[in-house]
Amino acid sequence: MSATSLASSPIADDPALLAPFTRWEEGQALSALQLSGLHCAACAGIIERALLAEPGVLAASVHAAASRLNLRWQPGQTTLARLLGAIERAGYGAVPDVAAEARQLRQREQRQSLWRLFVAGFMMMQVMMLAAPIYWAAPGDMAPDLQRLLQWGEWVLCLPVLLFSAAPFFQGAWRQVRQRRLGMDVPVALGLAVAFVASSAATFEPGGLFGHEVYFDSLTMFVSFLLASRYLELRWRHRAADELERSAAKLPELAERVSADGQSEQVHPSRLRVGELLRVCAGQAFAADGRVEQGWGAVNEALLSGESLPVAKGPGDSVVAGSLNLESPLLVRIERVGADTRFEAIVQLMREALTQRPASVALAERVAGPFLWAVLLLAAGAAAWWSWWEPARAVWVAVSVLIVTCPCALSLAAPAARVAATGALARRGLLLRRGELLDSLAEVDLLVLDKTGTLTEERLLLRQHWLAAGAAETLPEQAAALAAQSRHPLSQALARAWPKASDTWYAPRELPGQGMEASDAQGRRWRLGAPAWVGEGADPSGGRAQLAFGCEGRVLLWLAFEEQLRSGAAEALAAWHAAGLGSMLLSGDSPERAERVAAAAGVQRCIAGASPERKLAVVAELQAAGHKVLMVGDGINDAPVLARANASVVMGQGALLARAQADAVLLSEQLSELPRARALARRMRRVVAQNLAWAALYNLACVPLALTGWLPPWAAGLGMALSSLAVVANALRLAKG
Repeated sequence: MSATSLASSPIADDPALLAPFTRWEEGQALSALQLSGLHCAACAGIIERALLAEPGVLAASVHAAASRLNLRWQPGQTTLARLLGAIERAGYGAVPDVAAEARQLRQREQRQSLWRLFVAGFMMMQVMMLAAPIYWAAPGDMAPDLQRLLQWGEWVLCLPVLLFSAAPFFQGAWRQVRQRRLGMDVPVALGLAVAFVASSAATFEPGGLFGHEVYFDSLTMFVSFLLASRYLELRWRHRAADELERSAAKLPELAERVSADGQSEQVHPSRLRVGELLRVCAGQAFAADGRVEQGWGAVNEALLSGESLPVAKGPGDSVVAGSLNLESPLLVRIERVGADTRFEAIVQLMREALTQRPASVALAERVAGPFLWAVLLLAAGAAAWWSWWEPARAVWVAVSVLIVTCPCALSLAAPAARVAATGALARRGLLLRRGELLDSLAEVDLLVLDKTGTLTEERLLLRQHWLAAGAAETLPEQAAALAAQSRHPLSQALARAWPKASDTWYAPRELPGQGMEASDAQGRRWRLGAPAWVGEGADPSGGRAQLAFGCEGRVLLWLAFEEQLRSGAAEALAAWHAAGLGSMLLSGDSPERAERVAAAAGVQRCIAGASPERKLAVVAELQAAGHKVLMVGDGINDAPVLARANASVVMGQGALLARAQADAVLLSEQLSELPRARALARRMRRVVAQNLAWAALYNLACVPLALTGWLPPWAAGLGMALSSLAVVANALRLAKG
């Protein structure tokens, strides 16, 4: 369905149609749309103002570099069809950001851009062929009527370039003028129009006001260079959109749901519910988040970490929607479906990251407006001065000034670097919720970590077990078989310690806060749980056991567990310290356990037994002392301190409230990404500075040349296009991470 048909059809406001690209918050609709026709930062402002003028629109945020729109609107006061119509009346296209329509829109835009570039490039070569004899001929070698004939030919060949290839510049300039906002299309269109009118006048009336010199070759060359630059930028933006689309295509179209009686049926993922069983065969993707109930296999979780190596999975292990089962069939108990899955969180975070405009980007956009006014005044002043000094060159000097000062490089300097860095982080499993993180992350000097679920794994590890005198050596395996039927963290840790235990238990029952009990084949009643609840017996663990297993009131097995340090945590902290940065463990756990984990990981300082209020106070004290704090946590109690820190990251399995307060989500849960992310943020800051410096130096060097008449329009066009390409190419170095 095209954008036009969608805007004119009431189906656009069908909730079923809105669902794929719209979410609801407190009665408000948040829609994601893909835009077309954008050429510069000013286009974003035009669309935003056009939408904000509509009743019922609460907020509109356009990211020009990604051609995306985040729209917050009130369904009771307006309709999406009306808002799409407003975008079209402003001169742009929009379709819902769902894969098929967005892909068609990008393909159409790319195909049209390529045709415009082809026409401009082909005509440029023909115009240059006609202009070459005029340039090469010595005075008196070419008859005036033959020169006029060649210039007429240039004029005819230039028409398709001006009317077709250069149409986006004139359309963009008209929209910007109509909205009383200057963008980079204004000086470009003005320069093209002046050059064409003056060259046409020189062709039709060689002895008139504009003399006999024509610059059709410069005009076609400038359009070709600028279109080539914009085409490469377009391909770059489309590649970022394609990556998001490929991620969204990883969910299966059908899932195999298993009922309580063992029967299975194929259903759409939207019909799955929490608590249901899902069978995922080898080669299939998981349709929901959950935990493995039965089976052993390997899963590709590149969606989370960017690492394509398979991850072993067995009973009790978590799996996420969008990851791929590589080996044997797995039976999964669903824990999250639809928008609650980590997959949907990834897609939403990627969209939000692409549609935000941080302070540095907004600053560049604000600077572009006054800069353009200065350019217009400078061009007018140059034209006035040359009209008095040498009238024949006045027009060409003004055109050169307009072209050479086009602020394409200035407007692209920050967004290009930011989008490239954001994409690199996303591929490594760190998704930004707020674009400002890249700015603040480059400044942090102290890493503050929570313990449980952050520095340590969520899963516990069986550390030691003790058997009562005369107890059978097979008791741990029997306990593990019973523990496998419970979702308690201690039971799951025990089940993982003996994963192949297969004892049969009858009438199992779980008592919250106590443990599991069941009968064996002889009818004896066994208990697994708190030592005091299981029964009596001489405790050889010295009170260190957290779990006991026994029969008919007698404890036969004691088990002690400990937290497992997250894989790669020690190496990540070593890399962090090597950069001259500090670290601190801020935990609500007991001092003994917190200090043991801090020592194992190599954390420099440890504060234990801290309440949420105490954590907040500690971070405030650190900031008052001049530290820039990066806080990493995962629990609800971390939400206040995550909001207070200069920069904050929440682990991928973190609580929803914690994710809402954090600047980024570490989906890969690899702490080694933190020092890499900080290094990339600092590189991004240097690249932005380099881009801005390049744009400034380019203008400082070329503007005087244009004012003095030493820079012809064709050279100004070439320099402006190459300047934009240099900025984009420099920013793309960040995409490698």
